[in-house]
Formats: sequence, structure tokens, C-alpha cells
Amino acid sequence: MRTDRRAFLSLLFASALLFGPAAFGQSAARRHETVAFESKLVGAALPYHVVLPADYHAESSKQTRYPVLFLLHGLGGSANDWVSERARLAEHAAAHRLIVVVPEGRDNWYTDSATAPREKFESYFIEELLPDVERRFRTAAGREGRAVAGLSMGGYGALKFGFKHPEKFALAASMSGALGAASWVPTESLPAFVRPSLARVYGPAGSPTRAANDLFRLAREAAPERVAALPYLYLDCGTEDFLIANNRDFSALLLERKIPHEYRQLPGRHDWPYWDRQVREVLKLASERLAAPAAARGASAAPPR
Repeated sequence: MRTDRRAFLSLLFASALLFGPAAFGQSAARRHETVAFESKLVGAALPYHVVLPADYHAESSKQTRYPVLFLLHGLGGSANDWVSERARLAEHAAAHRLIVVVPEGRDNWYTDSATAPREKFESYFIEELLPDVERRFRTAAGREGRAVAGLSMGGYGALKFGFKHPEKFALAASMSGALGAASWVPTESLPAFVRPSLARVYGPAGSPTRAANDLFRLAREAAPERVAALPYLYLDCGTEDFLIANNRDFSALLLERKIPHEYRQLPGRHDWPYWDRQVREVLKLASERLAAPAAARGASAAPPR
């Protein structure tokens, strides 16, 4: 038995020397890395994680630019959620030639706060984070190379960014989205952990911040030219999720307004087994909808690392 084990370990070691990490899958090549980012708008450190394509550092890909998916976390979570073992993001992303960026949104609903002037989490995302990623990494230029997606609070944020900044994204996707957040009043009918963030971010009922970030209002009042400019919209929700009615209502509104979108409802709850499964669909959709990786054209200077 001991001899067999030694023989197996010897074979494993020899294979590693001969074939390298690729012989055992792409997990070693798909580890995430963390960028220490300081936001001037928020006035705080907001590090973000990046999962790079397996061939990103290959000699043959040094001039290649890749599409990028921004993946947003939920309320009560952090940027660490999507790169934890329960999410298995690096493993799922290994099948796609995408850069995946996981930013820090705290509990700020990816919105500029009505009550805390320094908590400008929409402005930080659009004005600081997107340019920082483009400076550091070889991302595909322009809207066609960029997608945003998220779970729960992040699903709301992703679709909101799609409606408010359609020139930035070719795809906006939501998993179990808290899509009505901007209209929710922090009463006892809502879970206790949700109420403080709603009051802090959106302010009182009828505030300008609520109106400007109400996803249902944005869809209901979108002019025809705005509808034509929207990214591809995707949303899904588990049939046992407490947010299922919210998602059904939003899809019905999109149908009423004739806004193209894809809506799926599947067995599942508001939990990580569901999101771990559905993020694979989002990654696949991003690969299909975004511009394919390509060598930079007409670039005289060296691209980012």
C-alpha cells in the first residue's frame, strides 16, 4: 500500500514537472488577485478583486485585450463574497476568456447617498473604478467589451447602472435582484438588517435620491431613444426566493414597455447554492454578448500589464 502511494506521488510530481499546472486544470492560473484601491470620492480604501483569463500572461496574449464583467455583491456582504470558496467564481470563470472584477460596494446600494455626502458609491463605480480597471488591465475598449451583473443588492445595482449609464455596458444582469429597493420605506415589514441602509442611502419617502434611483420608475419613464440604447437586460430569481414577486413585477413592466430582456425563474432560494449555479449562466451570457478577446489595434504604446 505504501509502495503504491509512493509510486502515485512520484508520477504526480513527474507530471507536474513535465506538463506544468495546466495538467491539473486551470485553477492555478485563475487565482484572483486583489487591487488596493483608494477612492477619492468616498474617501476610503475600497479594494477590489480580479480574476484573469487563464491565458492572460501567456506570451502569445501579451497584446490581447479581454472583455470585462463587473460582478457586484449583495447587502451585508463584501467584495470577498464572490471570491470565497462558496462562490467558486475562479473555477467557473476558467471556461471563459473574460476579466472578472469584483468591487466593494459596502451596504450602499451602489448609489450616491442622500444623507451621507461622502458615500458616493455610484459615482465611485462609474468615475473611478471603471477607469482604474482600464488603466491596470488589458480590457476591451468601449461599451461592447463591458458587462455588469450582481446578486440581490448587486442585481439592483447592475440593472440600475444599465438604465442610467447605457453607454458604458453591453450587458446588465441580475440574480435574485432587490429591484424595488429605492421605493422601500424602512418599516417593520422589512428585515431589521435592511432598514438602516435604506434610510441612510435613499433618505425619506419622496426624496430626489429615491426618484433618481427607482429602477421601476427608470423603466416606466424611459423614452424610446433611451430604450433603444439600453444594454441587453437579463434577470433571474428562484421560485422560493422572497424577492420573486419583485422580479416578476419588474419583468412584467419591461414587457409592458416593450423593453427587450430575458427573465428566468428557476427552483431556488435567496442563497449561495442558487447564486453559485446562476453565475455560470451570467458568465456564459457575458461571453456570448461581449466583444471577443482581440489584439489591440494601432496601439503604439505598450498596453497595461
